[in-house]
Amino acid sequence: MMLDRDIHLSRALVIDSNPTSRSILVSQLRDFGIGTVAQCGRVADARSQLEAKPFDIVLCENNFAGNDAAGQQLLDDLRRHQLLPLSTVFIMISGEATYNKVAEAAESALDSFLIKPHTASALGDRLLHARRRKRVLKQIFEAVDEGRFDEAAQLCVKRFEERGEFWLFAARIGAELLLSSGRHREAWDLYEAVIKAQALPWARLGVARAQVESNEPNNALSTLESLVEDQPSFVDAYDVMGRIHLDQGNLEEAAAVLLRAASLTPDSVGRLQKLGILSFYLERYDDALRSLERAVSIGITSKMFDPQTLVLLAFLRWRQSDTKGLQRCAENLEHIISRTPDSQRLLRFGAVVRVLELALRLQHHDALQALADLALEVREASFDLEAAGNLLTLLARLADAGYTIEQADEWVDAIGLRHCTARALTELLARAAGPHAPFVERIRTCHHRVLEVSEAAMAFSVAGDPGSAVRTLLDNGRASLNSKLIDTARLVLQRHHDKIEGADDLKATIEDLRLRYFTQSGRLPIGDAPGRKAGGLALRGAVASALGAEPEPPVAAAA
Repeated sequence: MMLDRDIHLSRALVIDSNPTSRSILVSQLRDFGIGTVAQCGRVADARSQLEAKPFDIVLCENNFAGNDAAGQQLLDDLRRHQLLPLSTVFIMISGEATYNKVAEAAESALDSFLIKPHTASALGDRLLHARRRKRVLKQIFEAVDEGRFDEAAQLCVKRFEERGEFWLFAARIGAELLLSSGRHREAWDLYEAVIKAQALPWARLGVARAQVESNEPNNALSTLESLVEDQPSFVDAYDVMGRIHLDQGNLEEAAAVLLRAASLTPDSVGRLQKLGILSFYLERYDDALRSLERAVSIGITSKMFDPQTLVLLAFLRWRQSDTKGLQRCAENLEHIISRTPDSQRLLRFGAVVRVLELALRLQHHDALQALADLALEVREASFDLEAAGNLLTLLARLADAGYTIEQADEWVDAIGLRHCTARALTELLARAAGPHAPFVERIRTCHHRVLEVSEAAMAFSVAGDPGSAVRTLLDNGRASLNSKLIDTARLVLQRHHDKIEGADDLKATIEDLRLRYFTQSGRLPIGDAPGRKAGGLALRGAVASALGAEPEPPVAAAA
């Protein structure tokens, strides 16, 4: 039976580890008139196929190899990493009909949840309903894909207010668009309006996210704590809570939250990476090793995989004097670099691992030379917090192993004076330097020096001399490349422009520095790629691109 007149143009993917069940589903889809039906029996293969090409329909078994939520975790990962369009119909199939399973499906923007055993007629009904929703909301989806975000948001709000068909789903998309475009108060109000209609967990999470974006992290934490008390398995809430703790520099609290999230979704590549990276900086090396190894095992060919995982895993192999393990890290990284050989970030990763290889082979002179070559980049525009953390980690571990590094103090100071812009960032750098106490002290001293400069400059401003304040901040900011000092200079100049001699020249200098050195986020580099919002509903396509969330090309692991 043909489901609708356009069904023959559709592409479908069936994901099921049971060959018999998979074959039945494929046959049913073909009987419905679907033009192309692909199939796979493993989650890893499904992830690769979904990342490589678009599908109009996906049928996915929820239970794989003893993990009774593998399908759900696959869907969550794909949505979170902008790899599955909202226009794709995603139907989960399960032998379990518990309330929790159905609730999880609703929260993840799943199109339908089908319980085994089911008839072809039941599957057909689910597909018809899901495809109808896509058609009804087509105008919204098209506006999103074409970059007409304000129009899409207005359409969503209008449908919500008029209680048009699929009004709740439209409200969810609309609130996400408002939040992503910086209209935080409007998003907050829309989430609150949804809660008044129905106290849905995703709307409560949305309120917390709007509170975060409105610079109310403590209120957001209260909202989230109440949410997880009522919905202890609502994993997206832990993602947002963990991000708040990270941004506040509460690394221990963040680790506890991320551990809970990872334990709820053991096959989530992104959460494994976050937990592994944070565990590494907290010197919980066994925990870090387990999480990072699993992330590599199940995710290295995925677009969700962050090669920083291999760098920290290489540090752990070096710590164990595991020559073969370190070599595997290097080989996997070489494969990734070969796909994007011009990536400065990846080349730096390769340089860090190369130093570790030379050191483990006791080629001390070559290791020190390679280290010095890497340190030449500390004032490069692209030498971001992640690069600084990796170099500092390398310096601390080599120094702790007995290496005499003549310029180490100079390099540590350059890192600290440039990147100690907030307590959370200073805490992460101190953790990176952790194995070598003198470097930890230098990092904290750098943070103190930055604060002293800021206070001295503000004293000038309070005394009625904002010009001296701007010049003090700018001179020190230019010398250290510290973004906090440069941005504070911009704010003071903006406020007192008419009172400052040579204000236009100062403004030009500040903007030039900002243009060159403000290209990187100041957030802790703990497994979050650009544009990926913790707890957010991924809107693939134009929205993702506009938010800087274009996924990297897929990579291949070494044999």
